[in-house]
Amino acid sequence: MSFAKTYSAQPSVLGAKIINVEVDISKGLNAFTIVGLGDKSVEEAKDRISSAIKNSGYKSPKQSNHKVVISLAPADLRKEGPVFDLAMAIAYLTANEELFFETEGKIFLGELSLDGQLRKISGVLPAVAEAKRRGFTEVYLPKENAREAALISDLKIFGVNTLQEVIEHLKDITIITPQPRTLIDSNNDEHETDFSDVVGQESAKRGLEIAAAGGHNIAMYGPPGTGKTMLAKAFSGILPPLSFEEIIEITGIHSVAGVLKGDLIAVPPIRSPHHTASYVSLVGGGTVPKPGEVTLAHRGVLFLDEFPEFDKRVLETLRQPLEEREISISRARGSITFPANFILIAAMNPCPCGNHGSKIKECVCRSIDILKYQRKISGPIMDRIDMWVEVSQINHADLSGRKIDEKNKSNPKIRERIQQARLAQVARFSNLKKKIKTNSEMNSKDLSNLIELSKEAKETLDKSAVKLGLSARAYHRIIKLARTIADLENQKDIALPHILEALQYRLKN
Repeated sequence: MSFAKTYSAQPSVLGAKIINVEVDISKGLNAFTIVGLGDKSVEEAKDRISSAIKNSGYKSPKQSNHKVVISLAPADLRKEGPVFDLAMAIAYLTANEELFFETEGKIFLGELSLDGQLRKISGVLPAVAEAKRRGFTEVYLPKENAREAALISDLKIFGVNTLQEVIEHLKDITIITPQPRTLIDSNNDEHETDFSDVVGQESAKRGLEIAAAGGHNIAMYGPPGTGKTMLAKAFSGILPPLSFEEIIEITGIHSVAGVLKGDLIAVPPIRSPHHTASYVSLVGGGTVPKPGEVTLAHRGVLFLDEFPEFDKRVLETLRQPLEEREISISRARGSITFPANFILIAAMNPCPCGNHGSKIKECVCRSIDILKYQRKISGPIMDRIDMWVEVSQINHADLSGRKIDEKNKSNPKIRERIQQARLAQVARFSNLKKKIKTNSEMNSKDLSNLIELSKEAKETLDKSAVKLGLSARAYHRIIKLARTIADLENQKDIALPHILEALQYRLKN
């Protein structure tokens, strides 16, 4: 009887941990034990790998009169999911002297079915990235995960369909061809909705362009059917393309959460939860904390339609991610902090019936209903939204005889202006120790050190702050917004017109 060790990984949103899979086979009555703080799916793996080994042409661990102990180390790290099945099966066959190969430098990931097939797993990208960092050179995983894993360079990725394929490859009977490197196409031009498709609403389009350029949160309010949802859908098409590091980060988050569609996410994610969503689904949580919508929208957009219809408790949970761009979740088993750097787009009606202030339709809501509706959004949440834009009704005559200005109002042209503004911001923050990319991420210290206001602009801002009763947070957000407006115009300093436009986007009481 013998001992063998292989390697696997425990994925998580914040990365992955390499797991040593150790197998010891000794004489004694038949016993099969898995130790190492595993959950139910890990405990049940002994039945899966026993059947998979038997159906791959080898003697099942349960058919031999010996004692098998499988240890998943480190023992104090909780193991979750079926990702260790393949590594445990290979380690057992090696310890039982039915397989001979050099285990160092190789990592095995995958769930086994009873007939030896490999099933797709979640969290592959963080696991493979950690494997590269730890010096591994070969990764064996399900064929369906191979293209996702091949985003990571300088590794041999072997996508396999069955346990038998892995065994024959390790025995040099049938060699598996490594998966070629996955090429990323971050083309963002093909979207169902283009800004040029939206009739009128020039102020809303201008506001969304500024929001995209500086990463600012924006709320659109107006009667039903005026194009708020359509504008929000078009917004994704004007966002700058993701960097390679951002693609890896976002794809990893979605992979671990089990919501990855396709092999990778090459464009900024758009998340649009229904207004009946619970606060746990929005910010994350559970007995074992899992990411919520704010984390799945990381580096992208969180669109909340019918904003006041969300439960007040749900909206209040947005305070931390809107301010700190991360969300901390504390449970009895511990706490975890997930990334949540997104642009919030909120859409809302002015009242329950939607016609309050309309010149076309009469509002049928009682005053108390309107007040109750508007009070669903607390002052602190409203203060964290940089821009409030009205989306008013359009004349029907304009809908039929419209002419589209493709030159300046289509997604590619708008995105070109936004990219120019983003480049100016990257240059501005290049000497900072911390990594920030947009004006909205600056803190008060950054504003003092990096932002210049003309004398006239500062005097106007100070007077307006007193008159409007602005909080310190709102005061700083106006400066950030003005800086973005100046960047779009390729201006070095913030002038009076930039401050005046930024002030126009504050919510009018």
